[in-house]
Amino acid sequence: MEKSKVAVLKTRPETVLDDINRLMKMADYEKHLPKDKDTILKINISWHYYYPACSTTPWQLDGVTKTLRESGYKNLIPAQNRTVVVDPKAGAKNNHLESVIDKHGLEFVYLYEEGSEWIKYEPKSEMLVLDKVFPDGILIPKMFIDKNAVHLPTLKTHVFTTMTGAMKNAFGGLLRENRHWTHSVIHETLVDLLAIQKEIHPGIFAVTDGTIAGDGPGPRAMVPYVKDYILASADQVAIDAVAAKMMGFDPLELKFIRLAHERGLGCGDVKEIEIVGEDISDVNFHFHGKQETFASRGQKLIYHGPLKPLENILLRSFIAPWSYYASRLYYDGYWYRCIGKKRVKQMLETHWGKLFQQYGR
Repeated sequence: MEKSKVAVLKTRPETVLDDINRLMKMADYEKHLPKDKDTILKINISWHYYYPACSTTPWQLDGVTKTLRESGYKNLIPAQNRTVVVDPKAGAKNNHLESVIDKHGLEFVYLYEEGSEWIKYEPKSEMLVLDKVFPDGILIPKMFIDKNAVHLPTLKTHVFTTMTGAMKNAFGGLLRENRHWTHSVIHETLVDLLAIQKEIHPGIFAVTDGTIAGDGPGPRAMVPYVKDYILASADQVAIDAVAAKMMGFDPLELKFIRLAHERGLGCGDVKEIEIVGEDISDVNFHFHGKQETFASRGQKLIYHGPLKPLENILLRSFIAPWSYYASRLYYDGYWYRCIGKKRVKQMLETHWGKLFQQYGR
């Protein structure tokens, strides 16, 4: 059986668009994405503010779009859903993605807006948890069916999954705003979503941006580090496994990677993956992702701690909005203003920060 392939390159702002083109070719994107199908560009917007390593970068979207357009992919559809605490329209603007959308003449699809139809989907694969979390039916966007999916995650840690990447990126598109109901079983959810993707998408591909990587209580309150890496693969499990290895984790110790590997949805064992491009055998960012914020500690008390018996009342009943307001108050009102802005200012002085500002003009 053919080995899963992951391409990894070092890059710099002056060459990043050409490097993304070369990276995607090394990972055989044309082999895995049928050209006669429309293609969803699944953008990742984890915060409506700009925070380095948090959301899809403008050069990532620019390079992928340019490469696909030049090789004959016609209908490219950037898409993102909202969460109960993140405004994706503000995120697209503040992360300078709107300028890239305009540059290529694309139209951003916001999956929560009127006109975006959601349908009940009955998976052919056996579900681990989604059919139990949503007993009335699993709803997915109708427009995703029979279209390619290209995921655009960033290299970062996460409070619930240790690291987040291509597999987690589907979380922000395939499920509705109530997807936080799955946080207590997030690892199994990501595996279920990958199984569904393999049923509905004729082709799946991912380009992960690690030009700036984030360590700490992600996907928002992280410490950003310039790393200058980009990755690409058609195997969503493999690209996350390689990213995890680069961060300093044992991929098969991460439950969602191990479960996906065991269920044959991709390769999570780095020893069995063909890694092309850079030699990353000695790469270790020594990330740990162990820090917590006040908000993440509260979430874990509900999902996995002594408040677990109250989860339905606190997060699925009429009083649920208390948690959304508390999160916005903490992250937007306190953390970003008192801690985040200083880190953003520092990163804007780096070579990637300067490129980011150029996309905003």
